[in-house]
Amino acid sequence: MFIVTLTYTRPLAEVDALMDPHMVWLKKHYESGLFVASGRQVPRTGGVIFARSGDREALEAVLARDPFVQGGVARVDVTEFVPSMTAPSIEVLKTF
Repeated sequence: MFIVTLTYTRPLAEVDALMDPHMVWLKKHYESGLFVASGRQVPRTGGVIFARSGDREALEAVLARDPFVQGGVARVDVTEFVPSMTAPSIEVLKTF
C-alpha cells in the first residue's frame, strides 16, 4: 500500500482551476481499483491518496499524469507501507 501526499506549490486559485480534470483522473483510478481513499489536507495545503499497488514505478507513472502535477500546481511524495494492524472494520487494508 502507498500513501501519496500532494503538496500545493501554487495559489489555490490555480489549483481550483484544475480541480475538475483532477477529479476525473481520480475517478478513473478508483474505478481501476488503484485508489482506495483520498481527500484534502486540513488546512488545505494539498491532498492525500491511499493507493494499492505492488508496482511503485507503475504508480508513479499514474501520478505523473495527475492534472495537478502536469499543471505544475502540486508536488507528489510517495510512501510505501505494509499495514500490519488495523481497526476490525478495515482489516481488508492488510490485503493490499
